[in-house]
Amino acid sequence: MKLGVLALQGAFREHVQMLRAIGVEPSEVRLAGDLDGLDGLILPGGESTTMCRLMTDFGLWSPVRAFHAAGRALWGTCAGAILLANEVAGVSPNLGGQPSLELLDVTIRRNAFGRQVDSFTTDIAVKGLEEDFPAVFIRAPVFTRVGPEVEVLADLDGQTVLVRQGRVVASSFHPELSGDSRLHELFTQLCQEAKEQKFHAGV
Repeated sequence: MKLGVLALQGAFREHVQMLRAIGVEPSEVRLAGDLDGLDGLILPGGESTTMCRLMTDFGLWSPVRAFHAAGRALWGTCAGAILLANEVAGVSPNLGGQPSLELLDVTIRRNAFGRQVDSFTTDIAVKGLEEDFPAVFIRAPVFTRVGPEVEVLADLDGQTVLVRQGRVVASSFHPELSGDSRLHELFTQLCQEAKEQKFHAGV
């Protein structure tokens, strides 16, 4: 099992460290060719506008979409979740809007939990985990709409903060900063399941 972490900007090193801690071989992704041979890709938290610009500069939008279309799994955390969403609220189309991969049928609103100084950690109940997860929120977005095929995995005070649609997972918070590897383990399982499905389908 080999997973990639988009390493253009943001908290990619922390994801790499977490993957190594659970015995998964991580690979830093900066160019389209870096996706070759990977079973899944994590899009980390960071600054979404900067990440979008770098995705364009490095020509990664189409390769990442093709990576998903080929049966691989994706996980976006915080800014990475914004990159996955079909719609980013509060970004004026007159200003060019904000590009995204459009692989997750949600509307997401940036900085919904406040500025950097409003960062916090709180325990949340996550579907599939027996005990609460220590979620770290830093300038975190929130999912204001979820499509009919999107499964809500966690809420905080009535606001959706963790979702899944098929082979795409997105979280408002930073699991890589929590010291808790359980969500990385669940994503690894999803990648393994997707790999097995590709094998049985003869792809």
